[in-house]
Amino acid sequence: MSRFIDWLNEILGDYFNLAIPDISIIDIVEILIIAVFFYEVFAWIKNTRAWMLFRGILFILAFFILAAVLQMHTILWLGERLLSAGLVALVVVFQPELRNALEHIGRGRLFRSIFSIGIGKTITKRFSERTITDLVKASFEMGAAKTGALIVVEKDVKLTEYVRTGIELDSVLTRQLLINIFEKNTPLHDGAVIVREDRVVAATCYLPLTENMELSKELGTRHRAAVGISEVSDALTIVVSEETGKVSVTRDGTLLHDLTPDQLLEEIQSLQTGEVTPRFSWRSQND
Repeated sequence: MSRFIDWLNEILGDYFNLAIPDISIIDIVEILIIAVFFYEVFAWIKNTRAWMLFRGILFILAFFILAAVLQMHTILWLGERLLSAGLVALVVVFQPELRNALEHIGRGRLFRSIFSIGIGKTITKRFSERTITDLVKASFEMGAAKTGALIVVEKDVKLTEYVRTGIELDSVLTRQLLINIFEKNTPLHDGAVIVREDRVVAATCYLPLTENMELSKELGTRHRAAVGISEVSDALTIVVSEETGKVSVTRDGTLLHDLTPDQLLEEIQSLQTGEVTPRFSWRSQND
């Protein structure tokens, strides 16, 4: 190894006036450990709600960097005074995610996740056509029978913390499975189902209720939970009303009422490309 570095130094020194520092095996191991550490940290951030908070922190840091470049001394003085309080606030805000991360390490899953990283995997489609068709058919069959349902279709933000609140299934999504889950007086009918790609990952999951005061007072807990999860993630949530049998969807804090099968099909298909359909460009909670 040292001979190879000496040979490179000789070539680079003669032609480019450059030199490679001495690198030992320990240095390489340190670089690998640091790289894996940062990979795990960013993967953890991206797979939880912390990703949204992290983007907000980056925006604030960029603001203070701009203030430093423009010599805005008052803003920099305030930033220095708020730094210590901000660090404490971060610990409070990230408390659930930090606890889950420490539990993740404590259970010995860290190294298993490192060695299970897929290399070269590509996903061309988020769902199969069968999954989309079964979601639409199940929703409207339950609507016709006035069977209440709450189905969260995960997009990019992982809903792992909400999966943990329910019963993990990891079953292939079918129309019959969804109808059986939400059948009245069955063990799994209460709560939400979380769908990830072509699988039902969990049932009876608890979702955060929205605090939006503009929502119609006629909306029940299912609709408020559907709006709540759409406010903290990029998921699309399907709601079947037990009272009216109407099918609604939520995304980005917006609720659309009384969809037709074709409209629901369009909303789910939009998740394949990540495009938001035009109907979500205006708020319609009170329609």
